[in-house]
Amino acid sequence: MAAAAMIGITTLRCHHRRLPARSRATSTARSCTLPPRRHRRGSPALRSSSCPASSACSPHGRPAAALSRVAAKNKGFMGPAGNGAATLHRPSSSDLHRRLIVPNSTAGTGDASGSSGLLPTILGVAHLIVSLGIVLATDKFLKQAFVAASIKFPSALFGMFCVFSGLVIFDTFAPALAKGFMDFFEPATMFIQRWLPLFYVPSLVVLPLAVRDVPAASGLKIFAITFGGWFATLAVAGYTALAVRKLVKTQLTRAEPMGKPSPFSTVEIWAWAAIFFASFGVAYFNPTALGTTAKTCLPFLLAATVLGYMVGSGLPAGVRKVLHPIISCALSADLAAVAYGYLSGSGLDAVLGDYLTKAPSNPGAGDVLMGFLGSVIISFAFSMFKQRKLVKRHAAEIFTSIAIASTFSLYSTAIIGRLIGLEPSLTISILPRCITVALALSIVSFFEGVNSSLTAAVVVLTGLIGANFVQAAMDKLGLSDPIARGIGTASSAHGLGTAALSAKEPEALPFCAIAYSLTGIFGSLICSVPAVRQSLIFIAG
Repeated sequence: MAAAAMIGITTLRCHHRRLPARSRATSTARSCTLPPRRHRRGSPALRSSSCPASSACSPHGRPAAALSRVAAKNKGFMGPAGNGAATLHRPSSSDLHRRLIVPNSTAGTGDASGSSGLLPTILGVAHLIVSLGIVLATDKFLKQAFVAASIKFPSALFGMFCVFSGLVIFDTFAPALAKGFMDFFEPATMFIQRWLPLFYVPSLVVLPLAVRDVPAASGLKIFAITFGGWFATLAVAGYTALAVRKLVKTQLTRAEPMGKPSPFSTVEIWAWAAIFFASFGVAYFNPTALGTTAKTCLPFLLAATVLGYMVGSGLPAGVRKVLHPIISCALSADLAAVAYGYLSGSGLDAVLGDYLTKAPSNPGAGDVLMGFLGSVIISFAFSMFKQRKLVKRHAAEIFTSIAIASTFSLYSTAIIGRLIGLEPSLTISILPRCITVALALSIVSFFEGVNSSLTAAVVVLTGLIGANFVQAAMDKLGLSDPIARGIGTASSAHGLGTAALSAKEPEALPFCAIAYSLTGIFGSLICSVPAVRQSLIFIAG
């Protein structure tokens, strides 16, 4: 692989041998086993060496000794062997991407694993820029094409279907090509996974503007529908999965391992802090330094949003239950907006208006972040393809649960909104409350007269409720099966619930990831049907 060529160990030749059952169960890495340094001629240690008798290895093991001297210079890649010998492990592609593409907490500390040279880092960053740039460009092209053709179907969702179909075709006829395709876009998918919560934040930041015209009584009704609807959807999805599991009796199979992005480093935090203070000063002394106030405020508002997310992610687990990173992220951006509005005399409303302008020619910080939402949808294709075997094996549980839960969520919201007297426009705005922001905004665009900022805020609120209460709720409901817990969490609380559950229940993560993607996809598909839209409007009043 290209990533493996970036490190300086490609000249090391590894011998392969079958590992004992115990070793194979704990490691799938290829290893080069070195014999003990001191031994007698003809000893068992020599005869069990990885070098065959016909090789160039001398009885004294000189090539192995040379290899040990080379390997000693790269201790960051050394690991313990089961037989007391030293073992040189070749890192996986995902490990390399996290080291080279995504900065980690050891960066700059002088650790051997992070000091392999400047060139690998430059190549890794270039790889990230190219792969992510292709995804963003594809999303933009499809969006423009769909607008020009007056197609209301979500363009990014069409792109996701195309990418997934292409990967399946490649895997059928040229598996190596499919693997290369996945490896090439891995930096982009890891980047999106690392910063995913940030893309939800802009609608929360400008929430004071969005709810200004919403009466307090309507706000209480919306909260009641959101909380009660989340619990009901969780129960429907979980029990449906359990019922189907009992019918098909498919044994749970092991899922493909899913990579996790690295934590934020101190260097990253200080870098964004420097950007914030420098750009805040520029905007204060010259509000139109970059042409417009929105463009001038963009750097420091973006930096405030990012810093809030970084700091919130580093808080203790107990604190994060109360102050979720998304909340700290939105509060950080709002505090920066309040400070700048007060010092500059422009006021909070004007700064929040510059944060999310929804004007491509005059973007704000929120517009930049929300510009990644289409890429999030396209990236679903890679996660679904990676878990394709799991989807195929448990297709009955997954698709049945998601179809029933998604339909129930949409229609129950419309029915409850009508029963408690919520305004029809507000009811329609919160219909996709259990669907990720990226697709929820596409769904409400099918309807007229909706408040898209309220839609995004309710979606995030649903995710926060799920992130804090989903495990306790499933325990009370008696949902102990990993498939039921994963599908129930993602179907009711999308990405935020998924992140909270996967931290403590990794066995449910693959089903969360699948349901998280498919719930939004199914919701978008059924809402694109005119008859379904008309029925929802009729029920909402």
